[in-house]
Amino acid sequence: MKKPLRLSIILFDGFTALDIVGGYEVLANVPGIEVEFLAATPGLVNADTRRLALLGYRSFEQTLATDILYVPGGPGVFKGVNDQALISTIARLHESNTWTLGICNGVELLGAAGALQGKQVTTNWFARERVAAYGAQVMPKRYVRDGKLITGAGVSASIDAGLYLASLIAGEELAKTIQLGIEYYPDPPFGSGTPDTASAGAQAMVRMFEESAAERIEELKTPY
Repeated sequence: MKKPLRLSIILFDGFTALDIVGGYEVLANVPGIEVEFLAATPGLVNADTRRLALLGYRSFEQTLATDILYVPGGPGVFKGVNDQALISTIARLHESNTWTLGICNGVELLGAAGALQGKQVTTNWFARERVAAYGAQVMPKRYVRDGKLITGAGVSASIDAGLYLASLIAGEELAKTIQLGIEYYPDPPFGSGTPDTASAGAQAMVRMFEESAAERIEELKTPY
């Protein structure tokens, strides 16, 4: 009987929910994977909307090692890159694991943890320059693999990156079955263009939203 694989999902104040939930829904359905949510302090951790939270039921210190490290993004990354407890935990778990999955601008946290130098990665389109500053080659792709490091572009790409990792862990047929199980066949109402083909107005609005969301996280008290 194979040893279960531990999937450790990092929580920090101001994460984006879909960065986590998309990949979680895929990987939690891979047989033999056991999921844990890690936080600096066990308890509820707020998403960027401040109206949703996930439960971190183990502290960073309680997990000494893991098989799969999952690092999401969100407006909280702006502060997170300077959070020594968060960054040192990511660096420590990445050093000895089998796989690391970074989503959206959460890839910046991997950069701050020293995991990106010389690596090919992807990230949310608005974070490309910041990620490149950590010595990474940023590819305008939905997901990218470089060794044990798998990175996904913005938010919903957590599903794509999760499915790709599922195929590496358990085979393509199982990954296809999970894809069918979650009925993932994107057909958005406004086409399937890349962020680079979006209008300048839409790009500016998204950038403004991210910056203002990061400020709100600092200002607002938890509603719980």
